[in-house]
Order: sequence, then structure tokens, then C-alpha cells
Amino acid sequence: MQTKHSKRFTELKSKIDRTKTYPIDEAVKMMKETAKTKFDSTVEIHIKTGIDTSKSDQQMRSTISLPHGSGKKIKIAVLVADDKVKDLKGCGADLIGGSELIDKVLKEQKIDADVVLTTPDYMPQVAKLAKILGPKGLMPNPKTETVTPNIKKAVEELTKGKITYKTDDTGNIHLIIGKASFDDNKLIENFKVVMEAINKAKPNAVKGIFLKNITLTSSMGPGIKVQI
Repeated sequence: MQTKHSKRFTELKSKIDRTKTYPIDEAVKMMKETAKTKFDSTVEIHIKTGIDTSKSDQQMRSTISLPHGSGKKIKIAVLVADDKVKDLKGCGADLIGGSELIDKVLKEQKIDADVVLTTPDYMPQVAKLAKILGPKGLMPNPKTETVTPNIKKAVEELTKGKITYKTDDTGNIHLIIGKASFDDNKLIENFKVVMEAINKAKPNAVKGIFLKNITLTSSMGPGIKVQI
């Protein structure tokens, strides 16, 4: 069934040439012109890759540190051994706990967090939460540096703008690179850092075209194709 768009969205979409790809500086300007919401719109990029998602050696999952942050306040939960909880108080995480917190999550079947961190030695305990955290993409993983011996450093990096990405089932990557209120140059720099990191992370097994297209968009705004 074809999606019906609002009159506002149709008007904004008409400002963009759908057959054209734009340099990132032009794309950012156009995105801001079409980011007509009452709130500070989130700026996203959607990258279509040529990877074969059925092959494990072509999966992509890692982290990128945005120089100007994402503009999004994330809730960080830390799960560590009980004797380490006190030492981490004040580290900047929103939720810190050990066995009691794990029991609470098991009982409630949920955790109020966008990111969950733990230490390598505590992973066996955190594994009890796999069925709860896994489906939500919250299970700590060494590839996303959410399993680390240095929790304080990890929290600091996350609050400064470190983001996690992975390919979805269709080989696409979806990332937040800032807010519409960001200065143009900050959005452009965040974009360039992301693209450099994605290119460096290209799996060796990928055949043919790696990056097929890139779309820049704002919350509830139309997509703008960006030159690769």
C-alpha cells in the first residue's frame, strides 16, 4: 500500500530534485531548508551498501566518535561486579549496578538505557540478560566496545559523541550525525568522519560496488541523495 504523505511533506519534497545527487555542503543546506518541525530535528544518514548480509564475513558492526557529537542525550547503564559499583559512582552513567540490578532487569524484563556497558569478567553474569537485551540491540559486545575493562573511559567517550552502527538485514547502515540546529560545518565534519570510518571498515570479502547510495534526511523531512 502506498504511503500517503502530508501536504507539508509533499511541498518540502518538491524542493528536491530526486534524480540528482548533491555535494554534502549543498545537501546540508537543503536538509535545513526542509527541516520544518517545531522541535530540533535529528539529522540522519542512510547508507545503502553492496554487502551480502547472508555471509558472516561481510557483517559490519563497530563504533565511530563524532567530533561534534550526535546531539542526542543517551542513557548509559553499567553492569559490573558488586565490589566495583561504588568505585564507578559519579562516572557519568545513568544506571550502575551489579547482581541486584541484574535481578531487577530479570524481574521487570526491561532496562531503561540506550547503551549497556560491562567488563569482560562480568559477561557471564550479563549473559543471563541475553533474551532481554539482545532483541533490543543492547547486549554488550567487544565489537562495539561495550565490553571493556575501562568503564570510565567508555562512558566519557559515549557522552562526548561515540556512536555504534551496524548493517541491518538488507545491508543498510543508519546513523545519526547531529541536529538541524548544528552549524553546517559541524554536520559536514561529522558526515566526513562517518564516511571515512565506514570506508575503512569495508569487509575484504565484499565484491562489486561497496557504497551504492547515501541519503541525508531530518526528522519527518524528505531524503536528499548525497554524492559518494
